[in-house]
Amino acid sequence: MVLDGFAVGVAALAAVRLCPAVRDGLVAGHRSAEPAHGAVLAQLGLEPLLDLRLRLGEGSGATLALPLIEQAGRLHRDMETFAEAGVDGPEPPTA
Repeated sequence: MVLDGFAVGVAALAAVRLCPAVRDGLVAGHRSAEPAHGAVLAQLGLEPLLDLRLRLGEGSGATLALPLIEQAGRLHRDMETFAEAGVDGPEPPTA
């Protein structure tokens, strides 16, 4: 779940306190301008993907973070290994 803002962060903190395994499925989309939001993220042990100090609401921080998450998934899924890409190892040193 991509977290967005203070209220969602507090709800996530309550969920983690009830069931600690929930923490593994959380991503902090951003850190809002509210100082308490940073404290909630610290309690959750999460570093936000973005730190734009938004205070817009309506899921704007999570919406901005989603393309980063999607691209990270694509890189992980689609990136070739050196062998698949035909990249040789380092050249042996010459004397």
